[in-house]
Amino acid sequence: MVGRWSGGERDVSGTGDAVELRGLRARGRHGVLPAERELGQEFAADVVLHLHERRGVRAAAASDDLADAVDYSRVAADVHAVLAGEPVDLLETLASRVAEACLRHDGVARVEVAVHKPQAPVGVPFDDVVVRTARTAATERPAGPAAAAGGALGTALGAALDAVPAEPVPVVLALGANAGDPAAALRSAVAALAAQPGVTGVRASSVLETDPVGGPVQPRYLNAVVRASTTLSARAVLAACRRVEAAHGRDRSREQRWGPRTLDVDLVAHGDLAAADEELAVPHPRAAQRAFVLVPWAELAPDDVLPGAGRVGDLAAAASASPGQRAALRPRPDVVLAWPGAAGPVEGAR
Repeated sequence: MVGRWSGGERDVSGTGDAVELRGLRARGRHGVLPAERELGQEFAADVVLHLHERRGVRAAAASDDLADAVDYSRVAADVHAVLAGEPVDLLETLASRVAEACLRHDGVARVEVAVHKPQAPVGVPFDDVVVRTARTAATERPAGPAAAAGGALGTALGAALDAVPAEPVPVVLALGANAGDPAAALRSAVAALAAQPGVTGVRASSVLETDPVGGPVQPRYLNAVVRASTTLSARAVLAACRRVEAAHGRDRSREQRWGPRTLDVDLVAHGDLAAADEELAVPHPRAAQRAFVLVPWAELAPDDVLPGAGRVGDLAAAASASPGQRAALRPRPDVVLAWPGAAGPVEGAR
C-alpha cells in the first residue's frame, strides 16, 4: 500500500534534502456513501517533505539539534489527525488537507502526498485507490495572519484541542520517572492528578520497569498509566500534566535532551479526539508503538480504542509479542499505586 513517485524533478527546495513518511495510517469516515460515514475504514498517506536549507539535512546534521530540523513526529501527528478527523466526501479533498497540514511546518518548502483508500467501494477486484498531489509553500500556503497560525486547517485542529467536552470523556495519561525517587514520584503524581479540578474516576495500572529510549546512559524507568474521566479540554489536561510535573521538580527549560526525568506525564488520548498543533498532538503520535504505554493501558481498559490505531488490547498484544519485547517490561509488584477510593492495587496487578 506504499505509493511510489514516478517522473518529474524532485529537488524543488534547492537543497536536495527531503524526509519521507510512508504508510501513515488511521481509521477515518471519508466517502460519499452513508455506510462509509457510519462504519469507517482505513486510510493511509505517504508524504515527501522537501526541506528549506535552514531546516535541511545538512543544517540538522551539523548541529544535531531538533530545533534545526523539521520534527517529522509532529508532521506525522498532523497527517494522522487529518486522516482520522473531520469526514470529507472526496479523496482529493483529503489529499489536499494532508498537504496543507504538512506545509504548516516551518522548513517544508514543498510536499508530495499520496493518499490511499484500499477498501474503497469500487465494485470490482482492485488493490488500492491512490490520489496524489504536490504543493509548494511559496505559492500555495495560506497568506497573511492565518498562515502564522497554520492556516484554516491548523486553526480548526487547534480549536478541537481547546474544545470543552459536553460530557465527561475518558482520558489516558502515561507516567514515567527515573531520577530521584521514581516510585515516590509516581505515587505522588497519581494523587496529584486525582486532585485536579475536572478530573474524576482516576485509576492507575500496575508499574513496569523499562529501559530508557535514547539519550545518555541513565537509570531504567518506572512506568504506569492513569485512566480517568474529564470535563477539561485536551489542552487544559496538558496544562494540568505540566503543573504536576513542575510540582515534582521537573524544569523543562533546563533539562538535558532525552536525559533522566523526575517525572513525565504525557497525554496519550482524550476521548476519540484526533487533532494536533505545534504544542500538542492527540492521540500521542507514538502511543501505538509503545508497549510500556499499551500494556498497562490494556490492563485498565482493553476495549478502549486508540483513535486511528485500533483496540488497545490488540495493540498491546502486538507490541509485546516477541520474547525480547516482553522481557523489556519488568513488573514491579513492590511499587503499588493507590488513588482516592481505591481499596488496593488495580485488578490484574502482579
